[in-house]
Amino acid sequence: MFAITASIAATTSPSASAPRSGGNGHDPECVSTVRPASVLPVLDCDGFDRVLDKASKTVPEARHISWQRHEITGFTHFGMNTFTDREWGSGMESEEVFEPPRVDVDQWMETFTAIDAGLAMLTAKHHDGFVLYPTRYTPHSVIASPWWVDLENCDDAEAAAVVDAREQAEQDRGSGLGDAYWQIRDAGCRNPQGDILRSYVDAARAAGKRVGVYLSPSDGAELPHAWHADTYLPYVEDKPADQRNSAERATLEDAPAPPAGLGRFGNGSEPTERTIPTLVPNDDRADDVASGELPSFEVVANDYDAYYLNQIYEILTEYGPIDEFWLDGANPWADSGITQDYDFTTWFWLIEQLSPETLVFAGPQGTRWVGNEAGVARTTEWSVVPMTGDPDSTHNEGLIPGGAWAEDIGSRTVLADPRIEYLQWYPAEADTSNRPGWFYHPDENPKTAEHLVDTYQKSVGRNAVLLLNVPPAPDGRVDGRDVAELSAFGDAIRATYRTNLLEAQPDDTEPPGDPKLVATLTDDALATAWSPPRKATTGTLEVELPATRTFDRIRLGEDITRGQQVEQFAVDAWDADAQAWTRLTDTDGDLTATTIGYSRILALEEAVSTDRIRVHILQARSTPRVTFLGLYNRP
Repeated sequence: MFAITASIAATTSPSASAPRSGGNGHDPECVSTVRPASVLPVLDCDGFDRVLDKASKTVPEARHISWQRHEITGFTHFGMNTFTDREWGSGMESEEVFEPPRVDVDQWMETFTAIDAGLAMLTAKHHDGFVLYPTRYTPHSVIASPWWVDLENCDDAEAAAVVDAREQAEQDRGSGLGDAYWQIRDAGCRNPQGDILRSYVDAARAAGKRVGVYLSPSDGAELPHAWHADTYLPYVEDKPADQRNSAERATLEDAPAPPAGLGRFGNGSEPTERTIPTLVPNDDRADDVASGELPSFEVVANDYDAYYLNQIYEILTEYGPIDEFWLDGANPWADSGITQDYDFTTWFWLIEQLSPETLVFAGPQGTRWVGNEAGVARTTEWSVVPMTGDPDSTHNEGLIPGGAWAEDIGSRTVLADPRIEYLQWYPAEADTSNRPGWFYHPDENPKTAEHLVDTYQKSVGRNAVLLLNVPPAPDGRVDGRDVAELSAFGDAIRATYRTNLLEAQPDDTEPPGDPKLVATLTDDALATAWSPPRKATTGTLEVELPATRTFDRIRLGEDITRGQQVEQFAVDAWDADAQAWTRLTDTDGDLTATTIGYSRILALEEAVSTDRIRVHILQARSTPRVTFLGLYNRP
């Protein structure tokens, strides 16, 4: 995953009453009531108090809440790299390399179920450009691979006809829009599991999971052929061996083969009027497009943007509903003379037109890269994020002050930056792999269950969703060692968080001090919550337990349907021996008690025993609503 850089630094906060820069503080737009929304503009005439009010009223949509409550997304990287033992392919690989003996998507889903992943996301195309579904727009897809056909279980005559058809498609692979192999997809002897994206989507839904797709913008198969041969190969050959990246090493290994696509990436083509979908000869969608049953769109795009838009259209209209569409900003060949200026504005617009409920990674009001690939969120993690430009206009990582990896993503200091133009609900997604690489490599080992438990606490437990990659092996199954550690991880999380000790337990002889309050804090409804009296922004929540409890994990949650408010809190436990309250939280480190958001898990170094606990809300943007409080003890 690659981020787009930004170089905007936070500035000193202006006075609360002054407009941000010029303007009229009494302009009607700057004094009218702020209505809650998932994105709000910040105007020049807004004083800081009004910016803070807007931040408090920046709220999630239903799709955000559903996504966040899944807590874990299972990610699958399986493709050409699985069979070449690479992390980043060249785009020159022969499709003949992709020949798994099986693709056991049901086993993949069983593995995700073992970790309670609520959403499963497949890498339909990685940076090498090989596509795992039967696309019309490139010959470098699963159709051209041996996986697409089952010649052994086909009669001789049909098999011979299929071989002839595929040989002709190979001769024609550079013609048209790249549809030569798509035209012969049903020539015969077809493997019913050949469309891996279809198999994956169906298996995920059968397992009760939502579905995501990663379609890499970066595409080595689409590099221009002449540039690749005349400029890029000599450039890589002249580079010292120890300075070549993985894609460059792969390029030399696969030379002199050309890129496997049609040369559209960074080819300098002028944007022209295009129709999406761009129909190919014998296109099976033609009648539906003509009748209006399938929509069509007029856009202005260059060759590569049109290619990418057509694939967005295929995925969203043929495999939907898609709950998360994942794309990054990787553009890796700029240093060697080729770059593609991705038209994110049109990409995001098309996704919105086709599938408005889809959350787009790095898109407007979508999901946000947490800033590292370790799966670790900040101890202060805001879902309300200031933006320096229009979120509809570009890859949103480039609009975050300081970049996606900034230590401070949304505090009052960042809100006061005069360059901020929008506030949006933009929750963090903490991505990491179960192995050192994103793809399976036989010489690597999976992470231990203990490691994954720690990652869970530092992602889900810090107001992020954990995006956990589990790469299948070349045999089409998740390695047994991975399954064992992942299952132990899931078991450990369930064992720890199954029983909330705030609730009544079978051995209790007395009820809690306030049963109604305990019920409010332990039900599954976000909308039932505790707030300080008289709409105060600070206050103390105290719970008298029915008996002494021993615990080493504390989990809190806000009612995020009303936004994210808490900026600082503290948790105390009553020490009966000392007849005093003991502070359990800190101002830095793992026990930092600043933001809560959807979820904040405090992992105590030592277990605590008490019959009373209290939570202080020390600072908030608006009246806080604590919807959840849990006390847990590891077995």
